[in-house]
Order: sequence, then structure tokens, then C-alpha cells
Amino acid sequence: MRHAFKKKILFCGIIVITLIILLIHPETKPPRTYEYIEKGSILSNLLEEVSENFSSTALIDCDYRDIIYDRTTLPISLMDGDLIEGHKIKEGGEYTPSDCKPKFSTAIIVPYRDKAEELRGFLVYMHTFFHRQHIHYRIYVIEQVDTQPFNRAKLMNIGAIAAIKAGYPCLILHDVDLLPLRPANLYACTKQPRHMSSSIDKYRFVIAHIKLYGGVTAIPSKQYKEVNGMSNDFYETGGEDDDLYCRLENHKLKMCQFDPDISQYHMWEHQKAIETKQRKYPKFSKEKMLRDGLNSLKYTEECQKSHRLIKRMISVPF
Repeated sequence: MRHAFKKKILFCGIIVITLIILLIHPETKPPRTYEYIEKGSILSNLLEEVSENFSSTALIDCDYRDIIYDRTTLPISLMDGDLIEGHKIKEGGEYTPSDCKPKFSTAIIVPYRDKAEELRGFLVYMHTFFHRQHIHYRIYVIEQVDTQPFNRAKLMNIGAIAAIKAGYPCLILHDVDLLPLRPANLYACTKQPRHMSSSIDKYRFVIAHIKLYGGVTAIPSKQYKEVNGMSNDFYETGGEDDDLYCRLENHKLKMCQFDPDISQYHMWEHQKAIETKQRKYPKFSKEKMLRDGLNSLKYTEECQKSHRLIKRMISVPF
């Protein structure tokens, strides 16, 4: 009896000490269900591949070592300004460095609806951020214009299909309310899927739970197709990221992260949502994964709008 009581006290003591450590050291790493790629191993783990039909007139290859070891933090105030002259962004939100030949081509997929102020700040900030990374990229904004509940996952699938058709080998699924703080957080795919936004200021730079795979994620296009993309059955936000995690896990695609000091993000403050009944999300199953995703995607494309800062697709998912 006394032995059992001592075990309970020891258990409670461990929990208390763990909570104290998290409070004192908010960047403490979560349990290693993800593979952590240390700074010295990042370059060897990156997927070096550019878009089909992409060409560069630069004579030398871009060097990414200085970027990986860049310890600066960009100020959030950048999103309140304007892009400086000379960014040379092509029509449709595409950019490639002119002074060196990039080793990476990345499509950034941003699901969007009714957040004009956030979108403007996001685009100004991100184009400024990317200008320091020496990558070839394009920003795809996929806008839902109907009055139905928001379907983030389906918008991701729509953007992914467009980017894959354009030959982009790397997809980054990106919420509009998250801004990367460290230029060292290179927007290129690793050889395995990567959770990029593991350290968010709103959560004191502590990962919310060990299976979190949302916010900003990078995945090679081939792997996204392999898992049949994301489920189209999730409305409003929540649940679709956990489902994607299960899809990757089912295909034995082990997720990775960079160190928390690199993976830091700022999250925009949201207006307090109206409380609703707890939603029930569809359960993951291998059979459902095979029939629900990229291969079952249905939507109406209202139009594509050319814009200097983005490739904008206006769609009505159904």
C-alpha cells in the first residue's frame, strides 16, 4: 500500500517538473515522433529538384549554407509596408534569382477566403522573405467564393493539382495567418515530409500536440500524389491535418522537423470565434484514403486572375 502511494507521488512529481521545464524553457522539443534534422545535416536532406521546363541564365549555382546559418529574425512590421523596387516578381507571383542558379522550385499553396488585410500583409512579407532564400517559387492563392463552410483541405488539393501540372516538385501547404520569422527556415522540400511551423509565438513556441501537422507543411509532389492528397470531406478548419498525418504514416513516410529555433512563426491574432457544437470529423481508414482525395476532387473554377504577386484561382468546391 505504502509502495503504491510512493509511486503516485513520484508520478505527480514528474508531471510537475515537466510542466515547470516547459514554462521555463518554452522551446523544449516534443517527444521525438518526428525526426529532427540538425542544422549541419539540412543541406544533405534537401530534395534538389527544379520545375519542369525551368531554366536559368545564371552561371553559378546558388549557395545555401549562409542561409541555413543565418541567425537573424525578420520584423513583423514588414507586412505593413510595400515591396521594395527590384524584386523582379513575374506576373502570377513567380520569382527566380538572377544572380545564381537555384537548386529548388517550390509552389506555396494558400487557401483563402475573406481575409483581404491578412492576404496583403502575407504577400508583402513573404515575397520579402523569399528574396533572401535564392529559390525559384510561385505563390498560389486558392480562393473559395461560395457561401458553404470553408473547405481548407479541398482548396489545398486544387492548388496542388495546378502546381503539379506546372511541374513543381515541391509543395508547401501554407495558412495565410502564419509568417516565418527566420530566413534559415528554407522553403524547400526535404526528402521526407516536413512540418515547418512547429514553433509558433502564440503557443510560446511549444508544439501543441505530437501529431500536429498543420499550419505550414512541406511535401514533395510525388509523395502528395502517393497519399492521394488530403481528404475532401473536412469542412471548417480542423481534423484534415490529422488525417493527412495518418495518410503519411500509413505509407511509412516519416515526418521531420528542423530545430525549433529555425521553425519559428508569428501567428496573426484571430477574432474570437462564435462557440459552436463540437464537430465530429470523419475517421481515417485506408479504404477511405484510396477513394477520397486528389482522385475524387470536384470543383468549379470560376476564373484565374493574373496578379503580379500571386497566381490566384477562384473556385467553388462542392
